[in-house]
Amino acid sequence: MGALWIEDGERMLFIGDSITDCGRRGVEAPLGNGYVRIFTELATARWPERKIPYINKGIGGNRITDLKERWADDVLYHRPDVLSLKIGINDLHSHLRGAEGGVSPELFARIYAEVMELTKRELGCKIVLLTPFYISTDRSGQTFRSQVLDLIPRYIETVEKMSAQYNTRLVHLHEIFQQHLKYRDADTFCPEPVHPNLAGHTVIAQALMDTLTDAP
Repeated sequence: MGALWIEDGERMLFIGDSITDCGRRGVEAPLGNGYVRIFTELATARWPERKIPYINKGIGGNRITDLKERWADDVLYHRPDVLSLKIGINDLHSHLRGAEGGVSPELFARIYAEVMELTKRELGCKIVLLTPFYISTDRSGQTFRSQVLDLIPRYIETVEKMSAQYNTRLVHLHEIFQQHLKYRDADTFCPEPVHPNLAGHTVIAQALMDTLTDAP
């Protein structure tokens, strides 16, 4: 068994959109019923001696601009020792659909950098970044889904650059799901390309665990 990157007593906070939220503000409080909860249960099962407080601050529909607005209250206030950040698909959708307040790749990169710099300055905590993903193989060029797949690399590139610049750990979720889609259809992991089912959330939780576990 490898060593978990999270030490005994360290507080871990997850922030993001609906994929992180997963009902944590309602009947599935406080951690939701998605990858956050699965990850915490895996960690508890493998390292029962470690007492790690977990906080889920995902909110459905959020973009990086929304996270910036609530960063002081939902991240800095809690002073986590480990921060997990997964955001980007709502930003992409808003830009592609021409929505009010749409977040272009350029705006995504700028605000993401501001959030990372603020976190480094105020907390200096460990950080793991998760790339946005889209569970589809439609490369037809004739559909919205194919447009998303054409554009998502630009959002992923920002996350990769931020990870390198701020020396974080990184989970390549889009790449991981694209590998899975070579063997199983999309319905195995989601009812539509954005929101995973239990199998999809398990893939995310396991990928996060792998990233935060050092080889023995």
